[in-house]
Amino acid sequence: MSVPAKKRPAGEKRRRAAHFALKRVKYATCPKCKKSKMPHAVCPFCGSYKGKEVLKSHLDKKELKKAQKQKVRAAEKQQGR
Repeated sequence: MSVPAKKRPAGEKRRRAAHFALKRVKYATCPKCKKSKMPHAVCPFCGSYKGKEVLKSHLDKKELKKAQKQKVRAAEKQQGR
C-alpha cells in the first residue's frame, strides 16, 4: 500500500474543499399561479410548464375528492329524511 511522501497542509486541504459548500437554490415564479417553483420544471401547484398544462395538479384531485364527499353526504341526508 502506498504512503504519501509528505503530509498535506491544512490550508491546502481547505483551499481544495472551498467549492464544496452548498449553493443557494434560486426559485422562479410560476406565470400561471404566481407561486415559487424550481426553474425549468413543472409547477407542483398548478401542473403547468411554459404556459401549458402538463400534469393534473394534486389540488384538482383534492377538490374532486371534496366534491365527491359532499355529494355522498348530501345523498345520505336525503335518504335519512
